[in-house]
Amino acid sequence: MSFVESSPAVRTRLSRTTLRPALLTAVALAFLALAAVPVHKELYTTIARAIEASPLASIVGLVAEKGPLVLVATFSVLAIRSWLHDHRALRILVAGGAGAVVAYLTSELVKLVITEPRPCRTFDVATVLECPEVGDWSWPSNHSVIAASLATACVLAAPRIIWLVAPVAVLLGFSRVGGGVHYVHDVLSGFALGVLVVTGVTVALLALVDRLYLLLPEQFVRAG
Repeated sequence: MSFVESSPAVRTRLSRTTLRPALLTAVALAFLALAAVPVHKELYTTIARAIEASPLASIVGLVAEKGPLVLVATFSVLAIRSWLHDHRALRILVAGGAGAVVAYLTSELVKLVITEPRPCRTFDVATVLECPEVGDWSWPSNHSVIAASLATACVLAAPRIIWLVAPVAVLLGFSRVGGGVHYVHDVLSGFALGVLVVTGVTVALLALVDRLYLLLPEQFVRAG
C-alpha cells in the first residue's frame, strides 16, 4: 500500500469571502446579545407566554428538542458527499467538527463560571418545555452553540448550504426561548460563540488536517 508524499497542492485555506462574513456575523451576534441584556425579562416573558398560549406550542417544543438532529444529519450527509467527491470540503468539515466540540466544551465551562439561573426558575411563567433542574445553567444556550457550530462548519465547507443550515439554526435557537428555557441573550451569545470558535479552530487546524490527509492511502486521496 503506497502513501502520498507531502505536497503544497493539497494545502487547504478558507477564502476571505467565506472567512470575513463568518467573523463579522460572530461580532454582530455578540452585539445583539449585549443589546438584549437590559430587556431580557421583557423579551423572555413576552415570547414564552405568547408561544405557550398559541397553537404553535407543540411545534416549538418539537423543534427545541429535536432540532439539533436536522443539523447533525445535514453535517453527516455533507461529510459523506465530500468523502466521495470533494476532499477539500471534507478536510474543512473535519476541522470544523473539531471546532464544534471545542465550542461545546467552552460553553459548558462558561456555564460553570457564570451560573446564570434558568429564566423559568426566575419568573413565574408557564412554559412549553419542562424547566431544567437547578444547576443546569442558562448562559449561554448549549443548543444554540451546537446549532451555530454545526451550521458554521457546513458553511465553511460548502458556502451555498447556508440557505439551509442558517434558518434551521436560528429556528432551533429561538425555539429554546419560545419553549421557556432560555433568554434571548443566551441564544444570541450561543450563536456568537459557536460561529467564532468553529471559525477560529478551523483556521488553526487546517494545516494539521492537511498533513494527516497526506498520510492516507493514495487510493483514498485520488478518490476525492
